[in-house]
Amino acid sequence: MKKAIPLTLAVLMSLSVLLTGCGSSEQAESTSESSSAAQMEDTSSSEAESSSEPEASEPEAPESNIVPEEPEESDFSTVPESGDVENGQVEEENSEMQMNVQVGGSTFTATLEENAAADALVDMMEQGPVTIQMSDYSGFEKVGPLGTSLPASSQQTTTQAGDIVLYQGNQIVMFYGSNSWSYTRLGHINDLTGWKEALGNGDVTVTLSLED
Repeated sequence: MKKAIPLTLAVLMSLSVLLTGCGSSEQAESTSESSSAAQMEDTSSSEAESSSEPEASEPEAPESNIVPEEPEESDFSTVPESGDVENGQVEEENSEMQMNVQVGGSTFTATLEENAAADALVDMMEQGPVTIQMSDYSGFEKVGPLGTSLPASSQQTTTQAGDIVLYQGNQIVMFYGSNSWSYTRLGHINDLTGWKEALGNGDVTVTLSLED
């Protein structure tokens, strides 16, 4: 009987140790599970917080203040039409200096050259009509003294009917025929109708004046 008591105590102690170990193991497992659960809660909380945070919006591109230039329209008005060119030519012709040439009872219009002699003749006519007594020469021209000298720029010239030239700087020659000599051109009769007949065969009085 005495041997049975120690054996019983030994069994009880062993059970106690076993129970104690099991309790520690369960407590450890419980602690581990609690730690894992807490970690999972922290992770879930962190994810929830991160998901609840507003997403950073991308910065909007600044509006450009530069207004795109509109393509320039072609300016077709700069291209002259054929009618405008013709009108320009007429205006240019009309802008040329004109003078009246009165022969007897007939009056003709002449276009003056652009040179120093013609300019000097214009200066004379601005003071009043210029009258010249002219004589016939060789059956193709009339020639008469101007009474003063004009700036000459003589060169070999073949004249035609209607040409008015300066000879030797102080004589006016008007042609109803043709000749070749050294002259300074002054002008030309615009319309030769009746020109030769007006000059006639003998002496003639010619008056030069500017157009009104």
